[in-house]
Amino acid sequence: MSNSLSSTRTNLDVVKLGEYIGARIDGVQLGGHLDNETVTAINDALVTHKVIFFRGQHHLDDVSQFEFAQLLGTPTAPHPLLKGEGAILPIDSFGGTTANAWHTDVTFVDRVPKASLLRAIELPSFGGTTLWANTVTAYEQLPNPLARLAEELWAVHSNAFDYTQLDLTDSKQLEKYAELLQSAEFQEYIQTFNSTTYETQHPVVRVHPESGERSLLLGNFVQRIAEVKHSESRQLFQIFQERITRPENTIRWNWQLGDLAIWDNRATQHYGVSDFGNEHRRLHRITLAGDIPVSVKGEKSRVLQGDASAYSVIGEPRAVA
Repeated sequence: MSNSLSSTRTNLDVVKLGEYIGARIDGVQLGGHLDNETVTAINDALVTHKVIFFRGQHHLDDVSQFEFAQLLGTPTAPHPLLKGEGAILPIDSFGGTTANAWHTDVTFVDRVPKASLLRAIELPSFGGTTLWANTVTAYEQLPNPLARLAEELWAVHSNAFDYTQLDLTDSKQLEKYAELLQSAEFQEYIQTFNSTTYETQHPVVRVHPESGERSLLLGNFVQRIAEVKHSESRQLFQIFQERITRPENTIRWNWQLGDLAIWDNRATQHYGVSDFGNEHRRLHRITLAGDIPVSVKGEKSRVLQGDASAYSVIGEPRAVA
């Protein structure tokens, strides 16, 4: 796909922002009114660039954000565990939902979401950026022996917090977590998030249902690599996770009011940076239903615990133009 696209009804330009990830789309006013050609161009840009950004969408509200989301796929419930407003999940720093960790959304269920649409509502005067990483290039850049190893591995993902993931040598991380535990909002958030346990076994390498690309499916919901010792599991996880988050494989977005970001959850991880002190940051997220991941050998992910059918249907992949 070229870096400049046009529709018969919308002057739509795709501006590449990084070699491996990220593009800004100009010349389009988002909403439920868009024609099929424009929607296809946006979806193709998403699959190609993994995360796409729209500036100046001040006209959007929750209703029009939802109407636009429906053009790209089937919205899920806000979250399998957290409360939302209609299809909207508020990502609200006052409610404890700023994720200061690399993750792919909701990988603890079998039907990993296709994508999410995140709209800026209230922003701090400093900080509060979000980073995304390309899990496709992370796989493609693996040496052949590591790629073959990754293709054989499966990982157990769960929403249950694993305290062994805390780095006991990182005093800042421990101090931040101890501070969070003093917050009543965070305590309520953790209690809600752990009210039901979900566990799913996913292939470490999945095949993208639209592009056919292979990507690494990891992130902070991984509890363990299946069928290996705990110490070996952590080492294997770090080898592949560190490939994903190499700086050249990432993009950092400085939010402005009127911004909307869409990321391909099947080909990225992201990290909401909690570096804005006591200021308020609120964004509204709508998530689109995805398929059940498939390994390079054609094996589907397996549910170990929990039923996610009330959260999301199993989405049908779009055909790439």
